[in-house]
Amino acid sequence: MSLRLYRTHPIIFAYGIIVGILTLYYFRTLICTTYSLLSLTFNWPRGAPDFLISPNADRDAFDLSFANYSRTQDSAGPLYRDLVPPVLHHIALGSHKPQGKWIDARNACLELHPGWEAMLWTDGNAGDFVRERFPELLHMWERYGYTIQRIDALRYMVLYEYGGVVLDMDLKCTRSLGPLRRFSFVAPAAHPTGFSIGFMMASKRNEFVGKLVRSLKMYNRRWFGLPYPTVMFSTGCHYASTIHALQPNRSELKILAGPLDNFKLHSLNGPVSTPIFNHLGSSSWHSYDASLIVSLSRSAKWWIPLFVLGAAAAVFFMVRRLKIKGMLRRYQSYRSILHGEKTSDTDLEGRIA
Repeated sequence: MSLRLYRTHPIIFAYGIIVGILTLYYFRTLICTTYSLLSLTFNWPRGAPDFLISPNADRDAFDLSFANYSRTQDSAGPLYRDLVPPVLHHIALGSHKPQGKWIDARNACLELHPGWEAMLWTDGNAGDFVRERFPELLHMWERYGYTIQRIDALRYMVLYEYGGVVLDMDLKCTRSLGPLRRFSFVAPAAHPTGFSIGFMMASKRNEFVGKLVRSLKMYNRRWFGLPYPTVMFSTGCHYASTIHALQPNRSELKILAGPLDNFKLHSLNGPVSTPIFNHLGSSSWHSYDASLIVSLSRSAKWWIPLFVLGAAAAVFFMVRRLKIKGMLRRYQSYRSILHGEKTSDTDLEGRIA
C-alpha cells in the first residue's frame, strides 16, 4: 500500500516519511524510557549470577543467613576492606515524619552501629542540601507531585554525596550491617523483580548511584496519569532497578537475596522479618491504584506477550482487510470498464462494506 502511495503521490509519501522521522526524534526519550521500564521483567535476570551475592567459596563466600557473623560486627572483617563509609541516613519529609514505632526502629539501628555518623534528613535541611549540592535538580525536586518522590530522589543524592547506608524509617535493625561493607553497592532483592530502595548502601561518589541521580530528569513524567506508576517509574524501585538493568557490567552492583530454596530471604515486601531487619511494612505512600499495578507487574510475563500477540493479530487483520478492499475495488473497476458502467466512490464503498 505504501508502494502504491509512493507511485501515485510521491510528495505526500515523502512528507509522511519526514513527519514520521521527526515524530520519532521528538519522542525518542519517551520511547526509550518507556521501553526500558516495560522490559525490566525480561532484562533483569541478565547476568544475575554475577550481581547476586553468593555463598560459594569461589565467588563471594558470603553467609546469606548472617549466622556466622557477630551481631555487632560493624566492619567487613579482617579479610576485606570497608568500601562503604560508616554513615546512617534516615529521611523524614512532610507527613513521613518519625513517630512511635519509626523512632524505636531508628534507635535500634543507631544502637547497633555505635560510632557511625547518623544523619536525619527533614524538611529543615533537605532543601538546603539539594540547593547546595544539586542545584540543577532543585526545581524538579521541589515540584515533585508526591512527597515520596522527593524522599526517593533524596536517597540517591545523599548516598552519592556521602556514601553509607540509607534506611527507611520503618526498618528496625536486628544486627549490624558491617559484613556488607566489603561491597561498593548493596540493595536487597525485591519480589518479583528488581531490588528495594528502602535499604541501600554504597561507597561515596559511587558511579552507579551517580547514574541514578543523573537519570532522574529523564524519567520524570506523570506515568499513565496514576500515582503508583508515577512514583515507581520516576523515582521508586522500578526506576532504580531499570537503571541497574541498563548497566553493561553489573557484577559490582550487588543484590542481597537468599539461596535458591529461599530466594525471598531478604525481601522487604510487606511486614516481614529478615536476617538483618524487622520490616514494619507501612507502605504509607501507596495509593488506590497500587493493588492493580502490583498484580499486573507480577503477571507481566504472561500479559505482555499476550498483549504483543493481540496487537500483532489486530494489525494483521487490519492489513488483510485493507488488501481485500483494494482487490474488490480493482475488481469493481474492471467490471465497470467491461460493461461501460460508471460507479461512484460512494456506491463502491457501500458495496465493499
